[in-house]
Amino acid sequence: MSAASLAVEDVSWAPRRDRTPILHPTSFALNAGDVLGIVGANGAGKSTLLRLLYRYHKPLTGRIRVGVDDIWALAPRAVARRIAAVLQEQPTDFALTVRDIVSLGRTPHRGGWAVSGKRDQTIVEEALTRLDLGGFAHRQLGTLSGGERQRVMVARALAQEPQVLVLDEPTNHLDIRHQLEMVALIRSLDLTIVTALHDLNMAAGVCDKILLLRHGQMTGFGPPATVLSETTVSTAFNVAARRERLSLSQDDHLTFHLPH
Repeated sequence: MSAASLAVEDVSWAPRRDRTPILHPTSFALNAGDVLGIVGANGAGKSTLLRLLYRYHKPLTGRIRVGVDDIWALAPRAVARRIAAVLQEQPTDFALTVRDIVSLGRTPHRGGWAVSGKRDQTIVEEALTRLDLGGFAHRQLGTLSGGERQRVMVARALAQEPQVLVLDEPTNHLDIRHQLEMVALIRSLDLTIVTALHDLNMAAGVCDKILLLRHGQMTGFGPPATVLSETTVSTAFNVAARRERLSLSQDDHLTFHLPH
């Protein structure tokens, strides 16, 4: 399945008992295949927005559409065939092997008690290979490092064959080599991707568009060079941001200092 467009229309969210919004009405649209980076300080609303996108939270207002369909008008299994999520929290106590975990990504595509078929097995093997997990396939998940578990969760999401992939800090726990591999993987996938990132320079390098949140409100949306300006970053993170040009690569790079 190939990428689909994603439209977020005046979406907001607040806890049930306290109607003070954590995320104020937010709207943006992505073309099929776009990579969106969501950035902002801790508590800005990044995780809340992600939870709305993969239908963990129901919006207080507005709607979210994948293609032409409102995700809350679809059955949960149908949503799981369109949207996959990789979260920061990873299970450690599953008595399942890596291959078992990745195979769970095929569940939305099977009806009732159907067992996995040859196509399912092929897709699982491809996901294991793509994330360099072939050597871990028979290991139990709890025996792996945090970075290895992160790659297993990404492989499971790819086995799900979604149109939209939601990633919460996908490079968390990864060493430098696997961070670079993850960035390359994100750019190579024929999916619409929404990812929360702390590293602004990484976000600028990997994302087509940036959405900047501050206190639950969207303060910028557009190309990285426009949204991640010295002024907007300084305001959003309460730091003194300065854009510098690296002499070897000629790439722009943001540096940060505490304001005096």
